[in-house]
Amino acid sequence: MNARLIIDCGVLLLYFILIISIGLYMGRKEENLKDFALGGRRIPWWAVLASLVAAETSAGTFFGTPGEGFSHRDYTYLQLAFGTIVGRILVSYIFIKPYYDYKVFSIYEYLTTRFGVASKNAASAVFMITRLLASGARLYVAAIALALAYEMISGTRPNQTQTLWIYLGATIAIVILTAIYTTFGGIKAVIWTDLIQATIMIGSALIALGLLYFAIPGGWHEIVQRHGAFQVSDLITTGLDPAKHGWDKVKSMFETEYTIFAVIGAVFITMGTHGTDQDMVQRMLTAPDIRRSRLSLICSGLADIPLAFTFLSIGLLLWVYYQAHPDPTLSKTPNETFCHFILYQMPVGLRGLLLAGIFATAMGSLSTALNALATSFTRDWYEPYINPASTSEQSLRAVRWATVWFSVLMIVVASTTSYLVIVHPNVRIIPIVLSVFGYTYGSLLGVFFAGMLTRTRGNDRGNIIAMIVGFAVVAILSGLPNGVASIFSTQLYKQPGWLPVLAFPWWICFGTIVTFFVAILFRTGREHHPPEA
Repeated sequence: MNARLIIDCGVLLLYFILIISIGLYMGRKEENLKDFALGGRRIPWWAVLASLVAAETSAGTFFGTPGEGFSHRDYTYLQLAFGTIVGRILVSYIFIKPYYDYKVFSIYEYLTTRFGVASKNAASAVFMITRLLASGARLYVAAIALALAYEMISGTRPNQTQTLWIYLGATIAIVILTAIYTTFGGIKAVIWTDLIQATIMIGSALIALGLLYFAIPGGWHEIVQRHGAFQVSDLITTGLDPAKHGWDKVKSMFETEYTIFAVIGAVFITMGTHGTDQDMVQRMLTAPDIRRSRLSLICSGLADIPLAFTFLSIGLLLWVYYQAHPDPTLSKTPNETFCHFILYQMPVGLRGLLLAGIFATAMGSLSTALNALATSFTRDWYEPYINPASTSEQSLRAVRWATVWFSVLMIVVASTTSYLVIVHPNVRIIPIVLSVFGYTYGSLLGVFFAGMLTRTRGNDRGNIIAMIVGFAVVAILSGLPNGVASIFSTQLYKQPGWLPVLAFPWWICFGTIVTFFVAILFRTGREHHPPEA
């Protein structure tokens, strides 16, 4: 056992050395904020594409998507992936050109020109708070591997306190290692390490899929026998309850997570995450021009389909495998099933590679979040308010220190999330990750739409009101007041029976629509009318 562990640990150590070395090398000679935030706009489109894939495929996806396949035993989650392609096409032709035209570092600078400083400040603050919570919430997932590794080595399952300490230790280690090359290397280090991490992640997932298939006795025949013949309903569902009629039937569709109608929701999710989130947009702005930026974005959407299919297939094959090979030690939490297979069934060496894939997904999404948060803080808050007379050197120093402090905050959020998940082990990862920004990104997208789709509508005052109203509507439709009331055992609010409790794919859609229509009730001042194209 010791020799096997040494080999796996050697593979992991090699991965960490490779990533940090490449990150520091590629990010050398950072001279100013433009180099740190945009890489001088000299990054090849295919590297930007790989970085987008790595940023989207977090550790939550690495475990959460197989967890969805394991628990649902179908491919209905893919319906959301179809919507992401449409969403990216819309983003590429609505959002990217204005960002290049206005030469922004932080995309929220666009709102200053279009509406005023208050809109920019509100959007930037919403982004920083939401991204910090969303990235921190999914960061803990990589620590699942270490908790299960402890169980494998010790022969006993760690108790809640031990598990929490394992999660905390793993979180701190991942953040520190990622922060090293992100702080000194900037966006160039992020993108080039993302390229390596995306390669490791995709390769390890394909290896796991192949090993799982050949580990099932009887192969395809066994899969069909256990699962049943695959039907259209395994991919496409409507969510319309045939036993209900009228509004009740439609209401059930809005309350179902994965339906063909939720593709509409996925389009809005993608426009929110890839059009108004500094985390995603910043890497697109490193491409030399608009055309290559669009190419990288649309191709990343096309890559989502096979990636999601691969991870869902892993989950479904895991279910078949453990039906054929019952394992009394298998966790009841779907999120941990894939990691359990990696640790107990993978050959030596390959197990280390799969573990490296887990850390690659965590570090890839974390590095981009840290870089975007630091850039937004420096450009939107440090330069205008904290040090308006800052030099290039001072801004570069500030963005690096901001990276360090956001790393500390990430650890706090991840630790809190770990505690909540340990106490409530049946919580599913994907809804957590997606729902965090579901409350706020509709408000962001609605304001950006008001700026980009109209020329004379929207202003600072109206945008703030619209964002608040949009958030409130999503909170009510998502059932948030009911959840808060149940925590405090109060009855301050009761959701009316006719009002649907929206599934998370619809949150950004409704938030955007409400925010946009409230925002355009207000007229833009002449000083903020966009120039003629």
